[in-house]
Amino acid sequence: MSDEIKILTPSGEEIESEKDKQFHNRRKEERRKEDKDYLPVIVKRTDESFRHPDDILEKAISEGEEQMSRPGISLFLSATAAGLIISFTVMAVAIFTTMTVDLSNTIIQRVLTALVYPLGFVLCILSRTQLFTEHTATAVYPILVGKFSVKKLFLLWFIVISGNLFGGLMSSQLLVQADSVIHAYAGYVKIAEHLVAYDSKSLLISAILAGWLMALAAWITLSTPSTLSQIVIIYLVTFLIGIGGLHHSIAGSVEMFVGYFISDNFSVTDVGFFVSHALLGNLIGGSIFVALLNYGHIRQTQKND
Repeated sequence: MSDEIKILTPSGEEIESEKDKQFHNRRKEERRKEDKDYLPVIVKRTDESFRHPDDILEKAISEGEEQMSRPGISLFLSATAAGLIISFTVMAVAIFTTMTVDLSNTIIQRVLTALVYPLGFVLCILSRTQLFTEHTATAVYPILVGKFSVKKLFLLWFIVISGNLFGGLMSSQLLVQADSVIHAYAGYVKIAEHLVAYDSKSLLISAILAGWLMALAAWITLSTPSTLSQIVIIYLVTFLIGIGGLHHSIAGSVEMFVGYFISDNFSVTDVGFFVSHALLGNLIGGSIFVALLNYGHIRQTQKND
């Protein structure tokens, strides 16, 4: 039986003894030390789900090296698959455009089409096929650390672009042949008209912004291992491209191919004008605004540490 005497207040509440006070103070000090030395479990788990910028860069370099080391035929086939898959974005946008073509409120039409614009991109990127706008930045990182030559970079871009356009050409034919089922003729024509409605400067700047966003999505997806988070990232970025009416080189090429095959309103010159400007703009946006800037600021930080 304890000899400790408990002192009570008139209301019956126990007054904390000196021994209890010492114990509680000691435990508070221990907790403060634990919190200082160790992250709480929940915080630690959350922290581990996001990589440090240094780790993202190393992961990006590794991803770029892996693609650089792949056989050319493997890259081409993967890029062809990406060009085929991205056609589902074209189909979805054309259907919604056809459904809303008579709306007087163009803002509502833009929002509705932007909501479905990301669908093909989500399928394409999560299937791990090679989309050119991912490589505008990812393939640059190994070059910046001196592991591959610029010539190798240009070769990779050429193979991926060729595969994407070849796949896009095939998928555009499939969409045209299936239009008796899809019923999106008016949408295809309106989308193609949007692609050729701008001068060189406007189209190039629009494509730079789209390329910047796509390369940024590729960078951010490396920061989290969660597939759900990656889907959200891809959706948000491509939604911004859709709502802004920005020009993505590969999805836009499929849209342009379909417009050319389905209507006499568009010429081969229109197709070439769009594809060349969109590819160049996407390339500038991804390689300069994402690859060079991310590499530069992270490497400078590492030098100062």
